[in-house]
Amino acid sequence: MSDPTSGKTILVAVTDIFFYTKVRDALLPRGYRLERARTQSDVAGQASASNPAAIILNMNDQVLNAFEALETLKSNPRLQAIPILAFANHEEVDTWSRARAMGVTKIVSRNEFSARTKDLLEEVTGAAA
Repeated sequence: MSDPTSGKTILVAVTDIFFYTKVRDALLPRGYRLERARTQSDVAGQASASNPAAIILNMNDQVLNAFEALETLKSNPRLQAIPILAFANHEEVDTWSRARAMGVTKIVSRNEFSARTKDLLEEVTGAAA
């Protein structure tokens, strides 16, 4: 039986090296391919080019404006169906509410994201074995 994650591309819109390393360490050994977006304009461009299985978005990113990226993704008919796994500080209720209203598939705390990256990604992509 083939691995359902094999060759799946994940667009990682995370500029924080700590969280990017967490994503890389959790997903690369399982056969995922990672594309990294460093600015909000990269997100839509790379999503169009690589047709990712999912997008990971840090809602608290200091460099990349996650809300602008989300708005761009959700306004493009070709990109709006891509599942989005987002994470944010757990105490930022407004960020969570706004992200949900803008169409993220799932939003979790930074701690949960760090602890369960692979499982959460499989949940939003439907790739769980």
